[in-house]
Amino acid sequence: MDYIGRLTAHLPPATRLLMVKADGSVSIHADDRAYKPLNWMSPPCRIEEAPGVWRVVNKAGEELRITLEEVFQDSSYELGTDPGLRKDGVEAHLQELLAASPVALGAGFTLVRREYPTAIGPVDLLCRDGAGATVAVEVKRRGEIDGVEQLTRYLDLLGRDPLLAPVSGVFAAQEIKPQARVLAEDRGIRCVVVDYDALRGVVRDELTLF
Repeated sequence: MDYIGRLTAHLPPATRLLMVKADGSVSIHADDRAYKPLNWMSPPCRIEEAPGVWRVVNKAGEELRITLEEVFQDSSYELGTDPGLRKDGVEAHLQELLAASPVALGAGFTLVRREYPTAIGPVDLLCRDGAGATVAVEVKRRGEIDGVEQLTRYLDLLGRDPLLAPVSGVFAAQEIKPQARVLAEDRGIRCVVVDYDALRGVVRDELTLF
């Protein structure tokens, strides 16, 4: 394989996987490196086939020249419409579940609004605690220092609103790093470790040892 464009690159002969997708992209893979190809050409591009040589040219005129010395297998498959990747346990799901069950954050908690707007971005959850005081909640899958800093900025802004003040903070995550917990507690922010399965109503099988 030889690439000719903004720079030049060369791959010596070896057994490799050559993939041509329906979107017009072409990629060359080795039997390692996980998903990352050795080289590729993104669409739109055109493929010019000659005996033993493919020329893949993109709209910028860059060229991927592939020399085929031996073909072990040539297969074509129609994959159909892809439904897309569905992720479970992301921050949006945690936020949705906590909005539906705010008592997981504290006794007597009620939801005021999800994505409460501020001048620097929305607060994930704005709640009232059992005493009716305002609580700003930042939801993360993994709680780190930057999340605490983000909540601190929200608290500073919200605390200036006489209709909301005083405002306390809750940092909620499936896992909270020790450094983030120390910083949060130093700033008067309460940390809550969220059990995602429990929020979804999933009961884990218990392992009994004899």
